[in-house]
Amino acid sequence: MKPRSLADWLTYLEQLHPVAIDMGLERSRKVLDRLQLGPLAARVITVTGTNGKGSTCAFLASLLARQGLRVGVYSSPHLIRYNERVRLDGREASDAQLCAAFEVVEAARGDTTLTYFEMGTLAAFWLFASANLDAVVLEVGLGGRLDTVNLIDADLALVTSIGIDHAEWLGDTRESVAFEKAGILRPGRPALCGDPSPPQPLVDVAQAKGCPLLVRGVAFDLTMGDAAWQWRGQGTDGQALALSDLPLLDLPMENAALALQAFALLALPWRQAEIVQALLATRVTGRLDRRCIDWRGKPLRLLLDVGHNPHAAQYLSRRLAGGAAPANRHAVFGLLADKDLPGVVEPLLPCLGDWAVAPLPSPRSRPASELDSALANLGARVTSHGSVEDALAYQCEQAGAHDEILVFGSFYCVADALQWLERHGLEVAVDGFAG
Repeated sequence: MKPRSLADWLTYLEQLHPVAIDMGLERSRKVLDRLQLGPLAARVITVTGTNGKGSTCAFLASLLARQGLRVGVYSSPHLIRYNERVRLDGREASDAQLCAAFEVVEAARGDTTLTYFEMGTLAAFWLFASANLDAVVLEVGLGGRLDTVNLIDADLALVTSIGIDHAEWLGDTRESVAFEKAGILRPGRPALCGDPSPPQPLVDVAQAKGCPLLVRGVAFDLTMGDAAWQWRGQGTDGQALALSDLPLLDLPMENAALALQAFALLALPWRQAEIVQALLATRVTGRLDRRCIDWRGKPLRLLLDVGHNPHAAQYLSRRLAGGAAPANRHAVFGLLADKDLPGVVEPLLPCLGDWAVAPLPSPRSRPASELDSALANLGARVTSHGSVEDALAYQCEQAGAHDEILVFGSFYCVADALQWLERHGLEVAVDGFAG
């Protein structure tokens, strides 16, 4: 029989389990036990949080790689290619590597059904365990306590932020979300929290498990200036550490501060010049991702951001308000039906002149007509379009030279925009975010 291609495998995985999300560790644990994997790496860091997981993982991986370490990173979801989810020593896993991993997991699972995410996570574990890595950074997919990533006992547990999202699985209070995310903590091992006001359940779980809990604003912190920022934290033996005159970054510096504190606990060389180089080199596609394009002779700026909940929208609004504003800023927007529509759009209304809304390529998409009505009722100028690509083409056409177009609201929205840019062969140059 002809070997399955990666596309074949992904189609197969989508049909393997009756539901897309089935929280719990029992099925995955059975298969992981059958795989009999050795350690994923000498150092393992698990990262959860409502927002900021991707950039925190990227900062941490960059800091580790700058030390010459071979680093594996697991993240989700992907934007364009499934391969984006698994990175080995700075490179995306190849189709052949992923197919080989799926074959191993498929053979091990027997009659145990696994979801798409569970199969992919176990395949990533197998690749990491086979790759002789020095460190692995694991991004939790959903919650923490019942996420397949949580099968691995990490040396450090990071919680980036705690807000309300995925309420049907994590609950509709910060306290319930904090309890689920606290599930990644391990007895006696350090836990870091980038949220300066962690709900009590996170604190309680850390105390019950004997985890040293380092919270931003107490154990470590950052201070922002107009042209630079400062960081303070602590090392492995509790000694005070500090970095001054750090350059402003494109990605959230709060997440860089969290990654720095994690790095400081790994007993690796602490040299400011190398740290600065690592931070400046960190990029995450689709997160505060600014690009310059030439649209039919007209220079335009695009800002792509996958933010899709109120916490992310509020942060994005602050970044836009704090930077040099273009003459006009236009939106391309789509949102899934289970997201908080008023909570996402209201913080950004003062920053945007008009909105082009569209459905997303997902059965969970909120209809464009619903987005249109909600924005119109809030006094926004809005037009509806059949797809994200149509909405983006419309905004490019009607925008003035040097205007900015913000594409946000979902991974689906940003992914469609990236595919549109690639397909049209536009010359795209990455430009630093000045906000």
